[in-house]
Amino acid sequence: MANASTRTGNIWSAHTADLAALGEKARLRSLTPRRGIDFASNDYLAMSSSPRLGMAVQDAIARGVPLGSGGSRLLRGNDPEHELLEEEAARFFGSESALFFSAGYAANVALLSTLPQRGDLIVYDELVHASMHEGLRLTRATALSAVHNDAQSFDDVAREWRAAGNAGRIWLAFETLYSMDGDMAPVADMAAMAERHDAVMLIDEAHATGVFGRDGRGLAADLDGRPDTIVLRTCGKALGCEGALVLAPRVVRDFLVNRGRPFIFSTAPSPLVAAAVREAIRMLADEPDRRDALHDLVAHAERVLGRHGAQATGSQILPLILHDDARTMAVAARLQKAGFDVRGIRPPTVPQGTSRLRISLTLNATSGDIDALGTALAEAMK
Repeated sequence: MANASTRTGNIWSAHTADLAALGEKARLRSLTPRRGIDFASNDYLAMSSSPRLGMAVQDAIARGVPLGSGGSRLLRGNDPEHELLEEEAARFFGSESALFFSAGYAANVALLSTLPQRGDLIVYDELVHASMHEGLRLTRATALSAVHNDAQSFDDVAREWRAAGNAGRIWLAFETLYSMDGDMAPVADMAAMAERHDAVMLIDEAHATGVFGRDGRGLAADLDGRPDTIVLRTCGKALGCEGALVLAPRVVRDFLVNRGRPFIFSTAPSPLVAAAVREAIRMLADEPDRRDALHDLVAHAERVLGRHGAQATGSQILPLILHDDARTMAVAARLQKAGFDVRGIRPPTVPQGTSRLRISLTLNATSGDIDALGTALAEAMK
């Protein structure tokens, strides 16, 4: 009889081989602790460590708000803090309603797998988040990709589908600020296209919320409240907390509550987190200096790091394309050894041949840190 180690090896042999293949391609991932100056996180406004958010949580505890929700929102997990957050978020962003999810991933899966129906068409940007792709995998609608940030490509796909005799609803799925390229969508052109095709927009504002727009309302802020617009705004990036808010017409909220499996069958987010997110939204309006300081850092970084190949994007995300997987990870390792937390990004997170350093600018770093990173980068690239 085979011993335990032999049986384990047989059971997991395919997985072991898959991991070995990833290692040979310099694509094997592992968890590493945070260390060095932050050029990797999405904590763009450095709000995650804000004393004001800490006090909001302490105040909530003093009011008797529990840590755990105890169940799904449809059972006993619907805490008053969830509803207070949703009411305040809807007012702040100018939407008819809001629905709080435990994560942006779950929210995107729920939106794309639940709302479009059989016979509909989803036209999606080829570089949308993995969470959107997961929702597309589960949808009953037809899903076709469009060229990245090309409104004409979206329009062409929609027109060809209509010309083939299809009569269903058209849905447009895109992000306003792309997390790996740092570039921004042609939001106004997409909105005009939605009107021409009587389409619905599913807009992911994960990386723009808090950083752009009046009071940090994002790049799609002017579209909030439209009947053809659904906006996802995550709370774990510039807001410094976790979870995600879907801003949408009331009928969409009600449909997700009744049909959205990722919402229905998930334990509700912590009520304490809901209280923290509510305070974070208030901070966006109360503390505009955070955004101003971040935009100053972006301008400085584009000057300093642009000399070493980082792309100027106008956003807080500066990619430095190195193409080769192994070289990308080697340069990232040298920077980390020098005290800078810069991460290498490889396929399948980014397209084949576009491995890169994703340099993320946050208020956890200073202009002096950026200067020092530029010096270290020049040495690491040799």
